Amino acid sequence: MTIDPVTLAVLKGRFEGIADEMDATLYRSAFNPIIAEARDACHGLYHARTGDTLVQGTKGLPIFVGAMSFAVRAVIDKVARDAGDAEQQLAEGDTFIFNDPYEGGTHLNDFRLVRPIFHRGALFCWLASVGHWLDIGGNVPGGYNPKATEIFQEGVRIPPVKLVSAGRMNADILDILAANSRLPTSNWGDLNGQLNALDLGERRLRQLLDEVGADTISAAFTAFSDRAEALMREAVRALPDGRYSFSDVLDNDGIVDEPLTIALDLTVSGDTMELDFSRSSRPAAGPINISYSTSVAACYVALKHVFFDVPANAGCLRPIRFVIPDTTLLGAVAPKPVAGYTETILRLIGVIWGALGRADPRLAMGAPFGTINALSIAGHRADGSRFVMFSFFGGGLGGTRESDGLSHANNPISTATIPPVEILEAAYPVMFTRWALRPDSAGVGAHRGGLGSVYEVEALCDADVFLLGERGRVPPFGALGGGAAALNRFAWQGEDGWQEPPMASKITDVKLKAGRRVRLETPGGGGWGDPAERDPDAAARDLRLGYVTARETT
Repeated sequence: MTIDPVTLAVLKGRFEGIADEMDATLYRSAFNPIIAEARDACHGLYHARTGDTLVQGTKGLPIFVGAMSFAVRAVIDKVARDAGDAEQQLAEGDTFIFNDPYEGGTHLNDFRLVRPIFHRGALFCWLASVGHWLDIGGNVPGGYNPKATEIFQEGVRIPPVKLVSAGRMNADILDILAANSRLPTSNWGDLNGQLNALDLGERRLRQLLDEVGADTISAAFTAFSDRAEALMREAVRALPDGRYSFSDVLDNDGIVDEPLTIALDLTVSGDTMELDFSRSSRPAAGPINISYSTSVAACYVALKHVFFDVPANAGCLRPIRFVIPDTTLLGAVAPKPVAGYTETILRLIGVIWGALGRADPRLAMGAPFGTINALSIAGHRADGSRFVMFSFFGGGLGGTRESDGLSHANNPISTATIPPVEILEAAYPVMFTRWALRPDSAGVGAHRGGLGSVYEVEALCDADVFLLGERGRVPPFGALGGGAAALNRFAWQGEDGWQEPPMASKITDVKLKAGRRVRLETPGGGGWGDPAERDPDAAARDLRLGYVTARETT
């Protein structure tokens, strides 16, 4: 069936609207601020038999969009293993749940719900939801355990299981989930928010099926994927053929204080591209490994940032070949720990941009700040109730040929927002005593990087502090002569004054007395171009606004 362009445009808007409305439903009903405020979640529609991404929302977390097709595929494979024929063992009202990072997941906090959608008795597609739950057990409140050497130390691991069978909830699974969390009420609220989002998405999709018919919608899905493939091939074809290499490092894995390399050999041949990460470091002892599906999802995010006109569905990956051996930390298998996956995918995205910048200097850009600084502060309130404050923090993005980098931004894995200070202070016994831009943190250049930030948090009761971050040893790089940004810094007030982690960016079991503070100074972004070519008026403005100090300019 051929569909005219106007109808395709209308249907594209309708599909994206369904996913966006699912996102909004979860944001408004989730209990924990990481979903409700930071929007650490995603929804989409997926192919009935392959699990390929058909439609994503415009507000969902990009890294989830890339990974969710693997998640849906994991459910399809699970049903097929159990029964041989997936469609024969599925029913209206079924919903699967899991968080297994080796089965299409990312890390254990990210819970996925996957639901088959039937039309006239036949499986038509899948709806899926993912959201970051606040605590899922493990050695460290909040799940980011820098000292984990096995997945078992990071939390409860749930394989794909049927949470809802023909509309009936499996209470035993709820009991297991509740028993393995420090904050079961928070998780219960987030779970119900995800179920409500799926219910709404199913209603909206059925309305659309009744309105325009399954054949038209299926033809539109095919057209969208084919269009994405064609545009990606066109974008790749515009690059010069050749092999382009780039590498960067992680500070350490939290266990062994040695750098680990993320290395890429990018080959362009006509309208196809190969991303080969074979030269990357071996699987790490600590929690900065990522699974194959997470690596592919990060590649998807990196390419979409550069080729932003390409529609976001599975078709855009057809011209791309991935070489990600399980002998590297980018193709980790069980039981390697993966809680710090965010740090590794940020470095992976950076090396893709670095390699593309060598293929075409017009695409070169300074590196973003490259760490989420996963900070957890946990303890008991005055009334004895338990709290776990987990949050991530902003920094600077890299300069480009068009402009300076954005200051106090979120990382490029995310459309999430940094949780507002008012929400964090209202939800937890903490007080932010500083929340400001960090002078002299940006890489210099014709276009400088964006500025990092400074945060100070005072504990209003005795608390334990945990940090899993990066960029404490090797700063974000510049491009085409631009300078590197400042290093990440973390410190806390102890008995003997301010102290810093021995491993620069990772620490567990810091005991913080009431009235004492922790401080994060996040990196800026790398600069772009020769600093001598910076517009004098822009340089004067930076000095006037305090973005750089007189000491820095001399």
